[in-house]
Amino acid sequence: DVQLQASGGGLVQAGGSLRLSCVASGFTFDDYAIGWFRQAPGKEREGVSAFSTADGNKYYADSVKGRFTISSDNAKNTVYLQMNNLKPEDTAVYYCAAESPVWHSGSWFLTYGMDHWGKGTQVTVSS
Repeated sequence: DVQLQASGGGLVQAGGSLRLSCVASGFTFDDYAIGWFRQAPGKEREGVSAFSTADGNKYYADSVKGRFTISSDNAKNTVYLQMNNLKPEDTAVYYCAAESPVWHSGSWFLTYGMDHWGKGTQVTVSS
């Protein structure tokens, strides 16, 4: 069973930073895709950042490029999302998602989502 546990959300002022963590289990870290998605009240789910071993590249939504960074610590089965220069429009519930095995690029998964989802963590950015 794939399990994903996200944490690290909270309340921060605009311009501040947060780091989200996602501890993953139930799949091998040599053939997978993992990413972060978010959903704000009244809005559709949005892909924030994703990575796939199918192409090895990291992808970001245009709205977060240059501010957010996805990284992983395979020894800890953990993926991180470092969020800097946060803006009020970044306020949302953030979800970690994963899929294994994979054939698509991170860009594809950023658009279409993944098979397995964790519970979300709330990020609130005050102005």
